Amino acid sequence: MYQKFDVIIIGAGGAGLMAAMQLPNASVAVLTKVYPTRSHTGAAQGGVAAALGNQEEDHWKWHMYDTVKGGDYLVDQPAAEILARDAIDAVYELEHRGLPFNRTPDGRIDQRRFGGHTRNFGEGPVRRSCYAADRTGHMILQTMYQSSIKNQVRFFNEFLVLDLIFNEGRACGVVAMEIRSGEIHTFHAKAVMFATGGYGRAWRVTSNAFACMGDGMSIAYRRGIPLQDMEMYQFHPTGIYKVGVLLSEAARGEGGKLLNDKGEYFMERYMPTLKDLAPRDIVSRCIVQEVNEGRGIDGKDYVYLDVRHLGAKAIAEKLPDITDFARNYLGVEPITEPVPIQPTAHYAMGGIPTDLDGRVVIDPQWTPMPGFYAAGEVACVSVHGANRLGTNSLVDLIVFGRRAGKDMARFIAANDHAPLPENPEAYSRDMLDRLLDKGKSSGGESAARIRSTLQNEMNDKVFVEREEKGMLSALDTLDGLQDAYKKIQLQDKGKRFNTELVEAIELGFLLDCAEATIHGAIARKESRGAHYRLDYTKRDDTNWLKHTLAYKGEKAHDVRLDYKDVVLVDDPIFKPKERKY
Repeated sequence: MYQKFDVIIIGAGGAGLMAAMQLPNASVAVLTKVYPTRSHTGAAQGGVAAALGNQEEDHWKWHMYDTVKGGDYLVDQPAAEILARDAIDAVYELEHRGLPFNRTPDGRIDQRRFGGHTRNFGEGPVRRSCYAADRTGHMILQTMYQSSIKNQVRFFNEFLVLDLIFNEGRACGVVAMEIRSGEIHTFHAKAVMFATGGYGRAWRVTSNAFACMGDGMSIAYRRGIPLQDMEMYQFHPTGIYKVGVLLSEAARGEGGKLLNDKGEYFMERYMPTLKDLAPRDIVSRCIVQEVNEGRGIDGKDYVYLDVRHLGAKAIAEKLPDITDFARNYLGVEPITEPVPIQPTAHYAMGGIPTDLDGRVVIDPQWTPMPGFYAAGEVACVSVHGANRLGTNSLVDLIVFGRRAGKDMARFIAANDHAPLPENPEAYSRDMLDRLLDKGKSSGGESAARIRSTLQNEMNDKVFVEREEKGMLSALDTLDGLQDAYKKIQLQDKGKRFNTELVEAIELGFLLDCAEATIHGAIARKESRGAHYRLDYTKRDDTNWLKHTLAYKGEKAHDVRLDYKDVVLVDDPIFKPKERKY
């Protein structure tokens, strides 16, 4: 089936819908694997950072400083400036569209503390996170979806994108499978935007939804677009033990503390200034160190998150969802008991490289691919560098989703549709035929076994702490899994709602993302932010103050790495220095 629009947006989370809201006069299609309000943005709990100064003095430049420093100086500093400056207007735009933020007694947007956000260039914590209880992402999705419906955006729910179409040097559409019928659809557009989220399901313990399988990253990677800084993957310190579901940093923002087996609030020992509100990479490593030194609870690989001292009223009003998670998943009552937590795979700082307007760039010279845009977790602008600060994910979505939408409006006004290439569905149909075993596969392999092996390897060897021996072993395993993937045998040969087929396609996406991640991590011989190597424990600005670009090779297991410089501003306050708190 053939469909034609001005703009096609893949993904109905915060970035995709924020972009759609900027295109009221264009024909816009949004393709999404899940119903829009079930997009993973809805899992964001704690808030959205903006230097409104509603609770205490704050400035955008302080926010920019925290973002650059928190990202361990791998951040492109002009992007951090735009993030901090534009966050204020973007938050007010959401307020004016109806987002029900928590309020101060005089009616302004309420704000609370969050990890890594400080006043006066690191002097102490600041209240910068604008929030709606602990369900901020859910509220953002509901508000944006209503605005998109008002703007006559056309939604194609439960469509799985399989390929990106290029012709005449431009992106001109996508090929997608309707999950309900199994039918292939070609979508033709002047501009295409990927807002497909991350790939946390590559790890065994993750906060990510089952839909976070690296779709957009992999599809671009297969078409010759590099993936940037994929070795920079964040592990959130407070995932529910064994389950991985997130207990938001909002709990520590409200005063929750981390507790070891000896009953010590141990972050005071590691980070005397920011304590439990230090950046996430630091807190995760501190938890791992406590466990490795025998101070995990009952000698196991977890510690406690303690909010008992906050009182039942504050917990019920400000942390209702995350405390319900503890009750439902662990049978623990947070009002009277500490909650078992451990680091969980949470967020990709890397992704498809873009410029400041969301345009995808394809080389170290910042050459844009006309008509192709990306924003949100699938993209790397690079505003998070080596470690994203809490609440900067939602800011990233609304600021750069907004900028991408506005630039697409400019682009489609100046350009007609590029013609589709001959037989644009050929690659996708061949992939489906191979997976459904129509004479093109020897069969016999289990997608579930391959996925489980991948997740275990990533959790054991490409986690909070890494070293070359373990990552080389993980790469050997991955090479074998990629070979095995070519021999997958599906039990369900049907078309309608073939979830086994969907999961097999997504597994291919995960394998691609893991490949770029491991290759980049082995090559980066330093520790920086979330990339902490036991065999190279120091940050090396002389050799590694640069972004990794991973290109998929023509042969199996072949990855080519290239690099580009981090973009700095001419201001001594942002000059790379030791990251102390």
